[in-house]
Amino acid sequence: MLTLRPVRRFCHAAAAIVSQDCPAAVSKKAFNLKELEEPALVKLKSERDPEKLFHLFKANAHNRIVVENRFAFEDTVSRLAGAKRFDYIEHLLEHQKTLPQGRREGFVVRIIMLYGKVGMIKQAIDTFYDMDLYGCRRTVKSFNAALKVLTLSSDVEAIDKFLREVPSKFGIQVDIFSVNIVIKAFGEMGFLNTAYLILEEMEKVGVRPDVVTYTTLISASYKHNQCEIGNGLWNRMVMKKCWPNLATFNVRIQYLVSGRRAWDANRLLMMMPNLGITPDEVTYNLVIKGLCQAGFLEMAKRVYSAFRGKGYKPNIKIYQTMMHYLCKEGEYDFAYLICKECMHKNWFPNVDTIKTLLEGLKKNDQLGKAKVIVKLARGKVPPFSSKLIGALQSVLSKPQTRSESKREK
Repeated sequence: MLTLRPVRRFCHAAAAIVSQDCPAAVSKKAFNLKELEEPALVKLKSERDPEKLFHLFKANAHNRIVVENRFAFEDTVSRLAGAKRFDYIEHLLEHQKTLPQGRREGFVVRIIMLYGKVGMIKQAIDTFYDMDLYGCRRTVKSFNAALKVLTLSSDVEAIDKFLREVPSKFGIQVDIFSVNIVIKAFGEMGFLNTAYLILEEMEKVGVRPDVVTYTTLISASYKHNQCEIGNGLWNRMVMKKCWPNLATFNVRIQYLVSGRRAWDANRLLMMMPNLGITPDEVTYNLVIKGLCQAGFLEMAKRVYSAFRGKGYKPNIKIYQTMMHYLCKEGEYDFAYLICKECMHKNWFPNVDTIKTLLEGLKKNDQLGKAKVIVKLARGKVPPFSSKLIGALQSVLSKPQTRSESKREK
């Protein structure tokens, strides 16, 4: 049984620190220089030839407007990766490390992450190890960046060794972000026992788990059908006075819905405000979907009405879920209202659901409503293909079968 104590508002939150360079005051001379150099960004963005893109970026290696522009840097690397020119990527990034900006840890972290983004894990880890060669000091920020990239390899031994050996080698004190990176990776790979051991060991050296740590482990436990461990982690979290947040509750509700325990999920939803947690669209969509799947459509409609009554605005997933199950149960009038409202916001359910609704409206002799839906579908931005519009229109012009005519009589 889970422990839930409405002691006070659960307010434990974690914030990641993102370092960002602030430009100095711009003199008139610098402003004129920027005017001259600005077209380089435009050229980089418009260049489609990988070789020309490589040479253009290299020619602007000392241009701060280009180098300090995160989008330009990442976009260039991403497009070169798309062209399979990893040799160009390595050349550009290795060259950047030798320039003055290579002495800033924040800049080196960006290089490590860019290598990781394109799957060049070895180069990313080598960059971390070689930081002192460029006069750049290592801290837990660059360590976490390298650790994050290393988790993409799914090499459990390498990740574990890096976490245990590298900090002491370079005098780095790991933090909770380090722990969360490793626990998330091991949890996704299914090595829950290893993740739990790391949690225990880090706690012994003074790194206290936060709500992200517990939520990550609970989610992995439920995903791998180890609900007893997940429930135990929930209880441990509360006993340690680390209060569950919205994400933790959504993980629990997802687990209940997946286990066909829609009523339990709905009870937890109703309990959340008493514990100081405000449900969001994800919470409501999970509960509505769970109730619908379990055959409790009337209860799902009540939850939906309560959701609207509290001032919440449905997202496309809630609209899609309600429409699908309303049509499935033959409640085409309610489905029509939801579909029309959804389409007016330029949010469109999948075409199969729209076709089902049109067929239902036609069967109920409500061609006027069906035509409204088709008209709204024609106004979609960006538009549906002419083939899909034709398929929707054909539903209205298709003659009824004998069985449909008999049902109407």
